[in-house]
Amino acid sequence: MAETPGVRHDVVVVGAGAAGLACAADLAAAGLDVRLLEAEDTVGGRIRTDRVNGFTTDRGFQVFNTSYPQVRRRLDLPALFLRPFTPGVLVHTDGGRLRLADPTRRPRDGIGLLAGRRVKPRDLLAFGALSARAVLAPASRLRARPDVTTRTALAEAGFSEDFVETFFRPFLSGVFLEDSLETSARFFHLVWRSMLRGTLCLPRAGIGAVPAQLAAGLPRGMLLTSSPVTELGPDGVVLGSGELRARAVVVATGAGAAARLLPGLVPAPERIVTTLYHAVERSPLPEPTLLVDARRRFLNTCVLTEVQPGYSGDGRSLVSTSVLGTPGPVEEAAVLKALAEAYGTDTGTWEPVHRVTVRGALPAMAPPLSLSRTSRFAPGRYVCGDHRATGSLQGALASGSRAAREVIADLE
Repeated sequence: MAETPGVRHDVVVVGAGAAGLACAADLAAAGLDVRLLEAEDTVGGRIRTDRVNGFTTDRGFQVFNTSYPQVRRRLDLPALFLRPFTPGVLVHTDGGRLRLADPTRRPRDGIGLLAGRRVKPRDLLAFGALSARAVLAPASRLRARPDVTTRTALAEAGFSEDFVETFFRPFLSGVFLEDSLETSARFFHLVWRSMLRGTLCLPRAGIGAVPAQLAAGLPRGMLLTSSPVTELGPDGVVLGSGELRARAVVVATGAGAAARLLPGLVPAPERIVTTLYHAVERSPLPEPTLLVDARRRFLNTCVLTEVQPGYSGDGRSLVSTSVLGTPGPVEEAAVLKALAEAYGTDTGTWEPVHRVTVRGALPAMAPPLSLSRTSRFAPGRYVCGDHRATGSLQGALASGSRAAREVIADLE
């Protein structure tokens, strides 16, 4: 879209990920003249979906949580055609699989673990108490608690070290993208609450359907894709085609890109994750359940086509497996060996479909964690994103919303 020379917009938002989309939508709803610029050819940032050889593959393992307040406020959930994961997780251990489920939805699973002496009674009691507090306590009380690491919080909640190592550490490694439970307990309690109060799902068209729906609600002409910003100028932003003038600029990119555009901004450390996709003739696990490994040789794995059968274009099953960092060929071979043990099948015939590494997949969230920080950086300059709140879709949308409120207040 060609810009009229000399036009000065109210606000330019840089980055059409979740935070930028929310910010732009709220600014437009307030009657401001907004331009939303995205460097890529489509919206979403890290929330993207690729089509590879007939398969639907998200940019890294993704889940959609229906309990997030910003999600309920902004999205038409039925239009996403969501299908759920099982409300629980399977843990592969040397002694076989453990199934740990939401005690408010599947109490019999806990009784079975106790009867089989797979889990100590103290751990099941602590598990039930933790879950009850998460469901019943106001979110404000969870936010106000003194912040420590998740590992410390679990010990204080009465869990044995064996249970933490068997269940919480392998499961939460895939949630936090770190392996030592050093993430803020304040964030852990909010995540646990959201999982118990909502449903973890996948959209029929892939996770990219979420930002696509957000973008579809923007005023016509506001969004400009394939428009990378090289720097912020004294009166707006600089693109390859020239300068776009604005009274205010909101940088809604990832932490690294934000620090390049806003010298002096200190970016939060970020996590790197790689997701491997394999096509399989027969589903190695005929249920839509997340599987983790007590030995932590991978973060998590699941048969995506058990959740959304349409992710496969030829009837084969699609298996997604995520690992920390950027594994090389030797590490990938070790992951396949671990998957053979976890699924109890031969993975030698699994066909590689896709591999995607997401740098900056999540911000590191060590305690004490501020759950929301101001977007104001300098006069006329703002910054938002999950790295300014919490590493989640809720955090990104809420940060974008806060930026819009602060811009509106300042421009008025």
